[in-house]
Amino acid sequence: MNTLTKFGALSVAIASSFSAAAKIDIYENNGLSFSADGLVNAFSSNSSIEATDATGVGTDRDQSRVRMGFLPNNVGFNFSNQLSDMKIEMRSSFWVSINDSDNNRDASPADLGTGSLIDVRQFYATVKADWGEVLIGKDFGLFNRASILNDELLLGFGQTSDFFGLVDGGNVTFGNISTGYTYPFPKAQITYRSPEFNGFKIAVGLMDPNKLSSDSSEDLPRFEAELMYNSTFDSGSFMAWLSGVSQSSEVDGIEQNQSGVGYGAKVKFAGLALSASGYSTKGLGHVAGLDQLVGPEVIETDGMLFQASYTMEDHRFVVTHGRTEVENTDSVLDAEHTNTGLAYFNTIRPGLTAVFEYNHTEADVTNSLAGEDNDTISVGAVVTF
Repeated sequence: MNTLTKFGALSVAIASSFSAAAKIDIYENNGLSFSADGLVNAFSSNSSIEATDATGVGTDRDQSRVRMGFLPNNVGFNFSNQLSDMKIEMRSSFWVSINDSDNNRDASPADLGTGSLIDVRQFYATVKADWGEVLIGKDFGLFNRASILNDELLLGFGQTSDFFGLVDGGNVTFGNISTGYTYPFPKAQITYRSPEFNGFKIAVGLMDPNKLSSDSSEDLPRFEAELMYNSTFDSGSFMAWLSGVSQSSEVDGIEQNQSGVGYGAKVKFAGLALSASGYSTKGLGHVAGLDQLVGPEVIETDGMLFQASYTMEDHRFVVTHGRTEVENTDSVLDAEHTNTGLAYFNTIRPGLTAVFEYNHTEADVTNSLAGEDNDTISVGAVVTF
């Protein structure tokens, strides 16, 4: 539980998806440019939780919060320089929690009060030319990246399962992390992206491996890849994606391989958008996609996410359902996590969006009495520039 809560506090979607559409150009001259982008959001939420522990003891409670949603508040800075037929760019983004005050938790006096989290999740440079693009530095991973970017709840709230300590958490909610996809954890990397060819674009990256323990041995870097396809037609568009991850580690002579595949598709037509995505992994966590410790058990996870939205001028309506199944091959304590939600987004002005959302989240541990039913209603606003 503590490990999952720690990963949950780090969970966030990808702010660079907004920077291209919403940014402030500060300087531009002779091929040099500098711009900034940012996002601020806050929600008033109420969660009603019914839970039982492994012994069958039940607890019911309601919890009201004023907190961030799926995206944390952040600010990003972008620099680019056009050098003949080559373009060099840099990006840095800084992520801040607004939920750093005394909000629960049997803390010692030294831990009370504010202690703002400032988390650098992007700090990279890219070199672009006709042959494609190379990224060096720290950025989000490729595995399941497209699934989280295309989540209709990206600007919303999502699930706040108490199973992961999210109701009283000091950071973001989860969107559909652990109920449909894993979080593409930021990693040091060297990644190549190809030019687009007949709608296809591929990215392959060497990532700093996830250590299984302080003395684990990783002979090779972590490998992640992503294949994207985009096309348009009259009054609509279609996109599909496929991603993968592979890593091998050894501890005390025990070798463990971690692997996974993610996939999805999304079609838009005359205001209607339908999407479906899924993934399957072995040896990877089902929250942040980080590797489990070496041991007799091997974690296998499968997730699916189905969504529909309809956009009419400044109004967008969303229906979502996601599920992740977790299987421990040497244990009877398997689990299933689901989230079903309804959301309404209203673009009041460009860069200002109001959000109304309801989520029903369930957690069920197989062959155990532990479980959870969580109903959360949230109302908030998102500001981007």
